[in-house]
Amino acid sequence: MALAGTSKVVLGCVAFGIFWVMAVFPSVPFMPVGRTAGSLLGAMLMVLFRVMSPEDAYAAIDLPIIGLLFGTMVVSIFLERADMFKYLGNLLQWKSRGSKDLLFRVCIVSAIASALFTNDTCCVVLTEFILKVARQNNLPPQPFLLALATSSNIGSAATPIGNPQNLVIAVESGISFGQFLVGIFPAMMVGVLTNAAILLCYFWKYLSVEKDQEGGQATGPEVFADDEVTSHRFTPARMSHVSSLNPDDADCVSEPIIRSNSVSTSVNDNLRSRSINSEADIQLAIKSLRASSMSHEMVEVSTVPDRRDEGGLGGSSRKFTRTASQQRSVIIEDLPPSPESNGEKEKETEVAEKRWKILVWKTAVYLITLGMLIALLMGLNMSWTAITAALVLLALDFTDAQACLEKVSYSLLIFFCGMFITVDGFNKTGIPNTLWELVEPYSRIDSAKGVALLAVVILILSNVASNVPTVLLLGTRVAASAAAISHDSERKAWLILAWVSTVAGNLTLLGSAANLIVCEQARRAQFFGYNLSFWSHLRFGVPSTIVVTAIGLLIVTSY
Repeated sequence: MALAGTSKVVLGCVAFGIFWVMAVFPSVPFMPVGRTAGSLLGAMLMVLFRVMSPEDAYAAIDLPIIGLLFGTMVVSIFLERADMFKYLGNLLQWKSRGSKDLLFRVCIVSAIASALFTNDTCCVVLTEFILKVARQNNLPPQPFLLALATSSNIGSAATPIGNPQNLVIAVESGISFGQFLVGIFPAMMVGVLTNAAILLCYFWKYLSVEKDQEGGQATGPEVFADDEVTSHRFTPARMSHVSSLNPDDADCVSEPIIRSNSVSTSVNDNLRSRSINSEADIQLAIKSLRASSMSHEMVEVSTVPDRRDEGGLGGSSRKFTRTASQQRSVIIEDLPPSPESNGEKEKETEVAEKRWKILVWKTAVYLITLGMLIALLMGLNMSWTAITAALVLLALDFTDAQACLEKVSYSLLIFFCGMFITVDGFNKTGIPNTLWELVEPYSRIDSAKGVALLAVVILILSNVASNVPTVLLLGTRVAASAAAISHDSERKAWLILAWVSTVAGNLTLLGSAANLIVCEQARRAQFFGYNLSFWSHLRFGVPSTIVVTAIGLLIVTSY
């Protein structure tokens, strides 16, 4: 395809440039509207600048990919409601043999979960749990957060439903779920193990430090600095903000966060940590202790005979309660004739029925998800299989589906629609095709040098333009170049693109949405906040990405 007219090329570059800036830097000062609005803005400019017609813009939206994304989102929502990710989190701690064993488990569990439930979902639900486990065991959070982010990216490469770029590749190439899995799963497993080994080598010194040297004795109360967590105590899904508390309790909030195993230890440590310098502080402390003691008063219950009958005959026993604050007795009720009332039996029956219904519902969710995976392995249409599984789950829920559907990330679906239009408009300028013609003779996959050069191009573009636009720009061109060699080479080219574009997300913190999710979730975690910086990720991401990409390419190209 030759270059289009000068005006079309310039205006198309302007529209694509705006889209790229908004996608990579969603909070730019001059227009902090986010990725979704930036994607729609790029699509709108492509039509307004007459780079493409409105009909071409509608045709550019890939509905099978949108349907597959929607279906997997709904299934993931139901799996989260069914405590699937809670069980995965508990698996991380089950009979753990230390910090290194925990780090290895994080790598394996997050990789497998990402392959089945997408890397973004895995990072959303596991980040805070992993951070909490690390804090409670006085371990440095950084290696575990890096293990979650990098292993989720690597693991998501194994299946078409692991990440958005794989969805695009699976639909565009026509490769079945089973072929995709067989082609990349071995590379994924070796890549995860390699990444875990690099993590252990990189953080061996920190993971080998004894707990009492790392952050205090493990059995005592753990105190975190106030500046480490204060700014992250509020999230929309939790309780109210600190400012909503009573003024009398403000001093309690401003204290460092203390965890202990008993109430008495907590009170004693809290009193030790405070210095009372005035009479007003003393009075405030006394009021606080009185309120605490009042809330824990013991109610004395005694049984005495009723003396309303003078002879004491026929008298019935009644229960009297005596409170320490009032020092007076009040008749409550006659002693029940039997130890258990009918009301208690009914409550127990209701609780048992409720537990049974929840167990049956969870089992149905797991079976439907398993059926979806089996259908995908059988080669059925991926988009309609995911949509069918989602609709079956919604139907079996026997409630209004609005609450569940509100959790679907419609902003992501809209972002994809705008991105499809913008990238297709940029393709119509002829610039991507012209640039590819310069590189194509040297990046054919029938030679080791060609594979290496192609991997470098994909690696750079995935971090500059993001992995999904890179797949949209290079996919058909790489496949057409490989098809000239053989049909098997075409399929191999698609798998190489899937592997490199996914692992490339580990290079920098901005290379993958999963990285940003882990970073933001960790920063905003209540009581366990931690800031994973760009440079701390880069120092580990560069060697890990290069080594894992190279080893995986050797396995994928030999398929």
